[in-house]
Amino acid sequence: MIQRVIATPKALILIERLSAEHGTLMFHQSGGCCDGATPMCFKQGEMPVTDATDVLMGHIGGVPYYMSRSLAEFWQNTQLIIDVIPGEGGTFSLEQGSGECFHATARIFSDDELAQLAPIG
Repeated sequence: MIQRVIATPKALILIERLSAEHGTLMFHQSGGCCDGATPMCFKQGEMPVTDATDVLMGHIGGVPYYMSRSLAEFWQNTQLIIDVIPGEGGTFSLEQGSGECFHATARIFSDDELAQLAPIG
C-alpha cells in the first residue's frame, strides 16, 4: 500500500524515545510562518486538529501525522519522508533541546502510485 508519509529508521528511533518520555504523540505540519513548515511533534491532543482545517496524512511509528488542509493539497502529489537531522526542532516540538530535529523531504509519486492513492480527505 502506498503511504503519503513515511519515516526513516532514525526518525522511528526518535519517535520511540519521545513516546517513552512523553506518552502518546501526534505530529502536525501547518505550513505557516515560523516553525510551522517543519514537522512538529506534540503530546496527543496538545495541538487541536479539525476536519475543516487538517488532514490525517498517515501514521509514522504508530503516531498520527496531520497536516493543514491547504498544505496537504499543495503536497498531494508527493510522499513525505520524515527524517532526523542535527539541530534544534520547532520551538514547541517535543524534540526541542535534544540536538536533533525532525525534517521533512519529499519525492514525487509516479503516475501508477497516484492512481492507487485515495484523494486527500
